Amino acid sequence: MYRRITCAIAAALFFSVIGLAAATVPRATESTSVTWRNDDARFGGFSGLHVFDGGTRFVSISDRGAIVQGQLIRNNGRLKSIKLARILPLKNTKGVPLRGHLSDAEGLAVRGDGRLFISFEGAHRVWTYRDPASEGAWLPRHPDFKTMQNNSSLEALAIGPDNALYTIPERSGRLNRPFPVYRYQNGEWTMPFSVPRHGPYLVVGADIGPDGRFYLLERHLGSIFGFETRVRRFDMTAAGLQNEVTLIQTSAGEHDNLEGLSVWRTETGGLRLTMISDDNFRGIQKTEIVEYDVPE
Repeated sequence: MYRRITCAIAAALFFSVIGLAAATVPRATESTSVTWRNDDARFGGFSGLHVFDGGTRFVSISDRGAIVQGQLIRNNGRLKSIKLARILPLKNTKGVPLRGHLSDAEGLAVRGDGRLFISFEGAHRVWTYRDPASEGAWLPRHPDFKTMQNNSSLEALAIGPDNALYTIPERSGRLNRPFPVYRYQNGEWTMPFSVPRHGPYLVVGADIGPDGRFYLLERHLGSIFGFETRVRRFDMTAAGLQNEVTLIQTSAGEHDNLEGLSVWRTETGGLRLTMISDDNFRGIQKTEIVEYDVPE
């Protein structure tokens, strides 16, 4: 009896400490959510996002082969509306607009000099562009890319301060199998680490913030009420991703199908997450840009 009571007390203390530790990790707080509408037939399906320093300009890609540039209109730093600047077709290596399954762009990363990198999941690859209007160019492919599941491959793309690229497939293959992270550096792909998988959430976006941390956007469609969104943050170390923190975990239907993520620093020095939704070109969904402030 004494032993059972001692074990029970020890367990209670353990979970109390765990709960206290979790409670001391502050979560991101929602800043703004704006629905974006436009009558252009190419508008919608946004799956990748990059917000430039200052938070007033952005570029996004569509999974139907379009690239969009626009402005984020703000009042006292808070997002109020979105202005479309132009929509261009993503082009192949010969400068011809992409069509069909080759146009399924998912991940977007922008280098400091403006060069764009885009991951595709129709034909599993990463291409690079000098600017939004240029032709594409191939990056080498990791052997794993050729064997990835259709419509579930290179969903997320991020670039580090050393210009190394990181891409992650949407699915890991099993609920208890980590998501592999592929890195492109010095002209070749490696798989330096993985992301632990928790539950049925799937990878849809990633970014490396100005704080040097790795941010992962995930979503789950678990009911008729809509999508659940989760954002996890990790420290990037030589040993891999460590010190996992869940910054955002929404209930079903709180936001639409958020797929693109950009992490940037505001004029006042704070960290902000900006996300964009993929409406799948369906009238029952919407294009939504959502922002959260991240406590440091």
